Amino acid sequence: MAAPSGAASCEDFAEFQELLRVMRTIDDRIVHELNTTIPTASFVGKIDASQTCKELYQSLMDAHTSRERIIKNCIAQTSSVVKTLREEREKAQDDVALLKQLRKEQTKLKLMQSELNVEEVVNDRSWKVLS
Repeated sequence: MAAPSGAASCEDFAEFQELLRVMRTIDDRIVHELNTTIPTASFVGKIDASQTCKELYQSLMDAHTSRERIIKNCIAQTSSVVKTLREEREKAQDDVALLKQLRKEQTKLKLMQSELNVEEVVNDRSWKVLS
């Protein structure tokens, strides 16, 4: 269950959320993965459960690291855009379109920051199931 490794688009928040949704599939299916990983009595000698669990653990670690990196990267990019727009707003306080764009980017930044909290909950849930 490899997560998409392409560069995240931070411009469109809906696209950003969709990417995270797809990347969280491994966490959503953790119980199923464990059920298919741990062998039944008839397959105990045929499957190395320890190795399979290590692989599942590594897949989870990679997915969590990748998602966190993408979220933090998008937060940094959007923060930079907000900073630039604020500086422009200082110079052109009467520009309504600029104010609208600034507010839009600030809202997107807050939503992206909230994704870090969502990520923490998703990760905690997965680790509780795995341990």
